[in-house]
Amino acid sequence: MQGCGECVKNKMVTFSYDDGVTQDIRLIELLNKYDLKCTFNLNSELLGKNNCLTRNGSRIAHYKVVPQDVKSIYEGHEVAVHTLTHPRLTELDKDEIIRQVERDRENLEELVGYEVVGMAYPCGGVNNDDRVAQIIKENTRMKYCRTITSSGNFNPQENLYRFNPTEYHLCWDNLMELGKQFVEMKTDKLQLFYVWGHSYEMDYDSQNWLKLESFFEMISKRDDIFYGTNREVLL
Repeated sequence: MQGCGECVKNKMVTFSYDDGVTQDIRLIELLNKYDLKCTFNLNSELLGKNNCLTRNGSRIAHYKVVPQDVKSIYEGHEVAVHTLTHPRLTELDKDEIIRQVERDRENLEELVGYEVVGMAYPCGGVNNDDRVAQIIKENTRMKYCRTITSSGNFNPQENLYRFNPTEYHLCWDNLMELGKQFVEMKTDKLQLFYVWGHSYEMDYDSQNWLKLESFFEMISKRDDIFYGTNREVLL
């Protein structure tokens, strides 16, 4: 991790949300309200598809944004790769891994009109390994790849191709405690608070949106913190 060229602040905050679902629109309204920046990881071949998930006995909408709206919805934030169709990359051969990543990148670049350089590994559980990371590093234009393994800390990481976020957004107690530590921290070293999740998960419980806004309010608009997209804080 490197410091942002435009900023000399040692503390940085970034967010990363996956799947490109319509709940992202509400999330972006909240992010913009608090001047926060996020990277959204999209599956270009699934855009526009509608599905529902069952969570805690309730049906949750999992509707993907339509391709023609991608540029306008995510304006001011970063769009990144999540593969074409959301497969488990550890189960694929080299050529298919490259195709899933590079074709998604090409499709997204056509939609947003700028270079796409990062990604988040799709699927839960063990969704990445050294083999996959090396294939992506050597054969694609990706410059960073996010895992779903929480580090629980703010320390810099050398391996940008298996980059671990600080915390998952639904771990509310940990998230708020880490947020408190981060805003109170005095440091002369680079420190990054990196939060990830899926915006449709906010609909699991009626309190989730309120909890997320509480976290945004606590972490935002601090003079000693730089708020950027994944690309801005990692590269």
